[in-house]
Amino acid sequence: MSRWVKVVLLEDIPKLGARVVKNKDSEIGVFRLEDDRIFAINNQCPHKGGPLSQGIVYGDKVACPLHSWKISLVDGKAEAPDVGQTACFNTKVEDGFVYLELKD
Repeated sequence: MSRWVKVVLLEDIPKLGARVVKNKDSEIGVFRLEDDRIFAINNQCPHKGGPLSQGIVYGDKVACPLHSWKISLVDGKAEAPDVGQTACFNTKVEDGFVYLELKD
């Protein structure tokens, strides 16, 4: 079962930036693109666990601040030649607030 959780005001996430949401024992990076699309992925890079929310966002990817792995915000996959993937979360924006779909 899953539920939608209100996590942050859209305007509180800078364009091409991120905010961190804590979920139980993990962190989720919530990213805002230039065109206001919102994506959410596990905040740890699949390579060495770098904090993706602190990386540089460009297009629909984020570059890990530790070793510059490029991670897709759409599907969580590392860009070739790197291999790995991080979890993605569904998002929606309603009345100016960002919601995450979280599993119970």
